[in-house]
This record gives sequence, C-alpha cells and structure tokens, in this order.
Amino acid sequence: MRIVVCVKHVPDLQAERSLDAAGHLVRGDDDVLNELDENAVEAALALAEAVGGEVVALTMGPDDAVDAVRRALQMGAASGVHVVDERAAGSDVVGTARVLAAAVRKVGEEAPVDLVVTGMASMDGLTAMLPSALAASLELPQLTLAGRVAIDGRTVTVTRTIGDADEVLAAELPLVLSVTDQANEPRYPNFKAIMAAKKRPVAIWDLDDLSLASTGAEADGGPEVGTAGAGAVVVSAAPRPPREAGRVITDSGDAGTQLAAYLVENKLV
Repeated sequence: MRIVVCVKHVPDLQAERSLDAAGHLVRGDDDVLNELDENAVEAALALAEAVGGEVVALTMGPDDAVDAVRRALQMGAASGVHVVDERAAGSDVVGTARVLAAAVRKVGEEAPVDLVVTGMASMDGLTAMLPSALAASLELPQLTLAGRVAIDGRTVTVTRTIGDADEVLAAELPLVLSVTDQANEPRYPNFKAIMAAKKRPVAIWDLDDLSLASTGAEADGGPEVGTAGAGAVVVSAAPRPPREAGRVITDSGDAGTQLAAYLVENKLV
C-alpha cells in the first residue's frame, strides 16, 4: 500500500500570530508541525505497518515548511515532498487542495497512491475544509473525522462520533481519510529515528513541476492558485483590543435592577 500523508507547518499555538500587509500569515522560528497532523502521520504509519507499504509525507509552504516533512520522516515516513513556490502564497483552501492534489497525482506517477491521509484541521486556519476539498480535487471518496480506523483488504472502515452516537462508514481504496485527535496517540521519535530521517529523500517541487498556473486571464479560466486565484481575501486585520475591566456590582437589594440597566445600556438585550 502506498499512502500520502499531508502535513502543515503552522505557528505555535502559544505564539503571537499576525498577518502582513498582503493578508498572509506571518511565520516565525517557533513554527511547528500542526498538532492534528501528528495523528494523521500516526494513522498512516499504523496502516502501512498493518498491511505493508510506505508512507510519503507531503507539504506545501515556504522554505521552512520542510520541517513539517522532516518531523514526519522522524516518526517513520519513508520519503517526503515539499511544494514550495512564492506564486502559491495566499492560496485559499480550494487552491491549496489543487496544489496538494496535483502533488499526489505526481507522486502516483511512480507507483499508484492508495490512500491520502490528513488531520481533521490545521490549527492556524481551523476551517476543517481541506480534506473534503482535496477529495473533490482528486475525485475520490472521503472518510472524514475518523476516531477509529480499520482496514480489511481494499476496504477502509471508520468510526466517528456525532453527539451521543457512533457512525460507521466504509469505502474502497483509493480514498481520502481524515482523522481526529482521538484516533491514536502519536509516537515520539527516538534518537535513532531522528538520525535515520536525515538520510530519507525529500523532493522539492514548484508549480511548474505540477503544471499549475498562478496567473492567467479570464479567457483561459483564470489563475488556479495563489492570491489571484483565491475565492476569499483578507480585506483588513488588526490586533484584538485589550479586554476592558468589568464593572463590579455590589448587591444592596437592587443588584437585579443594576444588571438589567447594564444590559440595556450596552445593547445586550
């Protein structure tokens, strides 16, 4: 089985996040592998170990985004692919899915890709739309938000929790699978695995390698990726204003009246 796992390099959750003048996320030295993608890597590795096969880690992003692939290699992925191209900056979730889908297809030129695995969401955008957009771009069935995953031959079965109920879904390979943080406990690479990862290959591709356009006229369908091809753009951004001190109400028998007046005064009712 050949599995591609999509990973993303994102700002640390504890770090300050901001946008630049173009509306793009400002990246820094403390960026890390998206926490939810660790579950995706673990799921891909577990499936490959169960039925035999290899895992290819795939990412799209600037130069330092390769660190996300490196982390997946340390966990056990056999090889990696880094799509890096300034023309792809500003891509929305649909544009990102187009790039990743083109990369998956290119990976499949060497040997067919049976399964594409992602995390349930990225911790920077939190749209949770990428798995479905990727499945649509690849024209493959999707099994999303899986809390448990099992495979029998060419059939993948997942269980996902919806409220108080468990939903069981199954589909035949090839397909796109996304897993939640409840699916597994990601392994922690030891020193030997970290050193071995340094010898594993990472291919570097750009949009030309994937036959994708970042610019174009309406006559030929327009741009596919990048800011020019995005369906949504950031119009403006500003830091969140500091939180104001609350008003303390001392109950002298009229606290209810004071609270009601406060709600009316601040147009909260």
